[in-house]
Order: sequence, then structure tokens, then C-alpha cells
Amino acid sequence: MTLRRGNLFLVGMMGAGKSTLGRTLARRLDKRFVDADHELEARTGVAIATIFEVESEAGFRDREAMLCDELTELSGIVLATGGGVVLREASRRHLRERGTVLYLHAPPEILWQRLRGSRHRPLLQTADPRSRLAELYAVRDPLYREVAHHVVESEREAVIRFVHWLDEMPDAAAAPPGSVGAT
Repeated sequence: MTLRRGNLFLVGMMGAGKSTLGRTLARRLDKRFVDADHELEARTGVAIATIFEVESEAGFRDREAMLCDELTELSGIVLATGGGVVLREASRRHLRERGTVLYLHAPPEILWQRLRGSRHRPLLQTADPRSRLAELYAVRDPLYREVAHHVVESEREAVIRFVHWLDEMPDAAAAPPGSVGAT
């Protein structure tokens, strides 16, 4: 598969499987894997939850946008982005222009099943985390779709078909199986 600037950027909600799939794709494509959330924690020396606590969500989003700009300038990477990176227009533009973007889609019900036991997601530390997850999805899903070159369902079979498609496709002209809206 021919990737823009040799980059594949994964976007999607928390719990969609971006990091897990990203590692697999990086190995298959012989690319360097970068997890944006882990990179931010390594650079700041603190957990994302701490950044939220000290700097608020706005401060975190500022850091996330700067990191997105920097990481998308690299070549030859598979990048698992943070779930909220698409909230900034500049970040969406950087992602779209500097790589091939894959939206790993999962509906809120599936995400809730995956995340309901999680204690380290700052945006879900509310009285009703399930409703909060649905609210986040409603805002972000259109933004993920706007930035994506391909949309793949975050279910095991669709992801396996996508990985096999990558192995077989000489270029990105054809839409991968399980993909919606390939452009």
C-alpha cells in the first residue's frame, strides 16, 4: 500500500484499538510505531490524567496539538493518535495532508464494553461515564470521518481483513474490505 509520506495515522475514540492495531500495522509495514499519548507522557514525565488535573482539558489539548504537528512531520511512521486530536482544525489538516488516515470506528456500545472498567481515562471520570462516552462520540465521529481516508470497523474480523488487504495491495487505489468512504 502506498502511504502519503510513508505514514499511516490511526484516529478514533478511546478504546477503539488504535494502539493495538498500530503496533501490528507498524510491524507489517516495517514502520516505526508511535503512540501519541505515550509520547506525551514520556515528554512531560507525568500521566495524561495529571496534565488534565493541573492544566485542564484545554491545556492538554494545546499540548496534544503541538505534538500532533511535530509527529505528523515525521516520515515512515504508524501513529496512534489520542482520541481528541481531531478537535483542533489544524490537527485535522496536519493528519489529512501528511499521511494516510485510518478511522478505526467503534460504536458507543462497544466502546463502553471495552472501557467500563477503566480508571485512567480523565474524560470518563464523571457520574455517568456511559453517557459521557456517547456525547464524546456524537461530537467526534463526524470529525474522524472528515479526516479519514479510510474507515474500518473496530471488530476483529474487519481489522484482520484490513491487515490482509494491506499485505496484498500494491497501492491505495482500491478501498479495503470493511472500509467506508475511501478517498
